[in-house]
Amino acid sequence: MTEEINAQPPEKLTGIKLVKVPETSVGIKAIKSALTQIKDEVGVVKGIKLLKNLNQYDGFDCPGCAWPDPDAKRAFLAEYCENGAKAVAEEATKNKVSPQFFTTNSVSEMTKWSDYELCKSGRITHPMYLPEGKDYYEEISWDDAFQLIGKELNNLTSPDEAIFYTSGRTSNEAAFLYQLFVRQFGTNNLPDCSNMCHESSGAALTQTLGIGKGSVTLDDFNHADLVIVIGQNPGTNHPRMLTALGETKKRGGKIITVNPLPEVGLMNFKDPQNPLKWIGSGQELTDLFLQIKINGDVALLKIILKLMKEKETEKPGTVFNHQFIKNKTKGLENMLLDLDRYKIEDLLPQTGLSLDTIQKATDMIINNDKIIICWAMGLTQHKNSVDNIRELVNILLLKGSIGKKGAGTCPVRGHSNVQGDRTMGIWEKMPTKFLDKLEETFQFQSPRKHGFDVVEAIEAMHQKKAKIFFGMGGNFVSATPDTTFTAKALQNCDLTVHVSTKLNRSHLIHGKQALILPCLGRSEKDYQVSGAQFISVENSMGVVHSSQGHLEPVSKKLLSEPAIVVGLANATLKKTTVNWTKLISNYDLIRNKIEKVIPGFKNYNKRVRQKGGFYLPNNARDNNFKPTHTGKANFTLNKPSDIELKENQFIMMTIRTHDQYNTTIYGLNDRYRGVLNERRIIFMNAKDMKKQHLKSLDLVDLKSHFKDKERFAKGFLVVAYDIPEQCTATYFPEANVLVPITNVAHTSNTPASKTVIISIEKR
Repeated sequence: MTEEINAQPPEKLTGIKLVKVPETSVGIKAIKSALTQIKDEVGVVKGIKLLKNLNQYDGFDCPGCAWPDPDAKRAFLAEYCENGAKAVAEEATKNKVSPQFFTTNSVSEMTKWSDYELCKSGRITHPMYLPEGKDYYEEISWDDAFQLIGKELNNLTSPDEAIFYTSGRTSNEAAFLYQLFVRQFGTNNLPDCSNMCHESSGAALTQTLGIGKGSVTLDDFNHADLVIVIGQNPGTNHPRMLTALGETKKRGGKIITVNPLPEVGLMNFKDPQNPLKWIGSGQELTDLFLQIKINGDVALLKIILKLMKEKETEKPGTVFNHQFIKNKTKGLENMLLDLDRYKIEDLLPQTGLSLDTIQKATDMIINNDKIIICWAMGLTQHKNSVDNIRELVNILLLKGSIGKKGAGTCPVRGHSNVQGDRTMGIWEKMPTKFLDKLEETFQFQSPRKHGFDVVEAIEAMHQKKAKIFFGMGGNFVSATPDTTFTAKALQNCDLTVHVSTKLNRSHLIHGKQALILPCLGRSEKDYQVSGAQFISVENSMGVVHSSQGHLEPVSKKLLSEPAIVVGLANATLKKTTVNWTKLISNYDLIRNKIEKVIPGFKNYNKRVRQKGGFYLPNNARDNNFKPTHTGKANFTLNKPSDIELKENQFIMMTIRTHDQYNTTIYGLNDRYRGVLNERRIIFMNAKDMKKQHLKSLDLVDLKSHFKDKERFAKGFLVVAYDIPEQCTATYFPEANVLVPITNVAHTSNTPASKTVIISIEKR
């Protein structure tokens, strides 16, 4: 294959239609959309069986987001959301990508297809191999595929020349075996999708509270006085969260929403689980909306902190929880002194808000103690994203809103087991305690040198310091920043391997040789030597529970992810202390090993069979902050954005459409933003459009600017939208090419996909 292959979605328009932005979300339209997708992909009968078991106690876990299921009663009608239904419909689709498909569709031709067209091709049914210099994938046996990978891995000069990536859908059992194999092979090169999304949350929360996970449970939303949703669009990305917010409102709680876009889902929704609410005006959710400028979050939070300090000075003891601060925290004096360095009049322009609006939000915080703060990628993908989250924690610590019912931190994770994968050891810099227990349990010497995260892995492949890429799930080239740079990095490899269920763009941007290894989906039965198996996952709130498929696999040639790891290990490791084949004969044996290595998994096999599973230990939830470096919860000093825009420059953030989950494109509509049948668009403020002499649907090219280097994305339609001035939004992966690989968050090294400086050129 030539090096000139375009790794980006094709620059072709599909026929945009702009409609009125709806006033309410979910309800009957969401149900209709989900059922239509089910009918088209799998048929009515099979679809009903599928949905009946989705997120139920004895069913399978949704392969979409990590939002938790209720601990008690599950909804009989629909314990899933619109995008969850779309996800399982895609997985159980009637369409198949067979060896015959690959004989008639070349790699070079498929690169011209859209991501939507690739996704709709269907389930991959057989292992496929692309020899060096060829343009068509060929069928390969599993044994030959494993032998090829083992040979290439063992021919490396060093194990550190291999990259082992993990997607957040991988089960606990597969992730544990995968990291064990990689470390027995001799490297910690275990980048994962967390590196690109919530790594900043983990870094900030570990520093401040001693655990890189949120502290609340789903039930806490029933007891919260105030929920702050910042940098998040749950109406599209985690629709079931709207039900929890609805319960907060129903019980008298208030909601503050902070976001550059007024997302419909957070304004008003109709509960799909209650037919009586499908008609009517819906439920109002947001009590106060703060339409902040992109990356103005630290500035906003500092103003709130300063206003809280002023009120506490006026009336001591009325704002700060002094008992909690004295007993549980460290660093208050330094944090308050640092606040004095900033003036409200200097911070205010960064926010784009009026002081009166910020004062209203501050009053709501001052007058409530049971406060939950939720956030997602709107906070975590900036240069100062760790500061964003640490500043949120400062507010919660001042109020003592940690470790009590109805209060705490709630980072809302994306992919369904991204949190569980990290718990299982998928991290390039796992703590010493984990590696010590791994060595003790399996009697081998684990590598201790930190491995590559995603950004470092891309740079290593680009520099030819890494020569093999193995992806356990995911769509690496479309999920990562700086698309052209990343594509070149993958093409530099001697071998690229992807464990997948569906066709995606990463299969087309490959090394000298390439393999596609098809695996079982969540909805499918998994048979091993001892019989039918189940796997387990950890949701966004630390609950570990089982998942068992109910459908027959779409092909007899599929292997489970644990079986793929075992095939890989048996073909690669010349010396191993593990009986890999025995471990996958019964997944209980894997869970027995997990129990020995990882705290919190005592009696794993018994507890995971209980209805709803079990909670993992959470020190912040228990008001115990001993794991931090001070032994207490830490106040921190944080910096606002330092971005300065030149004339005719804008900040661009990448976002999802409503017909999309991560890099999977279910359709071409963004229903809640009024954009139908098109993805190549840029949302702009109408005043900015006028200054740039742009009209609605003008065709433009985008150019990003970082350290005197320019990157280009061509062929986007301008759409006027309610977004702050000098702020714009585009969909990913189309705009990922504009995100510089070296523009990353401090501490977490997460790509700054939400703060890309661009200029706009009219065609």
